[in-house]
Amino acid sequence: MRDNETVKIMDVNFLNCSKKEFLHDYLVPDLKNNRQKMIVTANPEIVMRVREDNNYKQIVNKADYVIPDGAGIIIASRILKQPLKERVPGYELMIDMLEFAGELGYSCYFLGAKKDVNEKAVLEAKKRFPNLKVAGQHHGFFDIEDEEFARKIAEAEPDMIFVALGLPRQEQWINRHREKFSNGIFMGIGGSFDVLAGEVKRAPQAWINLNLEWLYRLLQQPFRFKRILKVFEFMIRVIIRK
Repeated sequence: MRDNETVKIMDVNFLNCSKKEFLHDYLVPDLKNNRQKMIVTANPEIVMRVREDNNYKQIVNKADYVIPDGAGIIIASRILKQPLKERVPGYELMIDMLEFAGELGYSCYFLGAKKDVNEKAVLEAKKRFPNLKVAGQHHGFFDIEDEEFARKIAEAEPDMIFVALGLPRQEQWINRHREKFSNGIFMGIGGSFDVLAGEVKRAPQAWINLNLEWLYRLLQQPFRFKRILKVFEFMIRVIIRK
């Protein structure tokens, strides 16, 4: 990425483009040319982890694309007077990629989440996109250092690999094993399989439009409270830095 295509927020370089631009100007050419790419969908929690964990920072900075997934990232960019064009929710990007794969015959691998959630997510994906090619699937309970397991996934030759292991495991797994793949678009997607499977309800569009999806998730899952505190810490640090 060129410097003028990115916005730097606390040592993380975010790609500054809309979701539509990312799909058509970056993803499509990468797939057509059999390029291997790593996408990080970064929210304030990931940025804070980068700040606190140098190893994780190196992994994120090696990603080909870091996408602004989180209202806090967009607000921070405005505070820093380097406004990002728009938030690109990881879940929405995954759905668009699945639709694109179904239309043009690209194959997908579903890695992560609980076994039943993984199975439900794949069934729902095939229901929504009947022509979708599923290269394989596996739950998220495995040793991320298992070289043979990663090689078996590579042998399936998926064009897109969705990794739902949560941070930092999903980025660690991609970084460790991506070179085993001749091509493929890797994306860490956190809890997106849970949403696709219907286990977790996404916020209504009105909440999303008001950048309150985080609050809706907190009301649904109060155990996320400590994670939300990281968002507030992130915003305070951005303001202080400004």
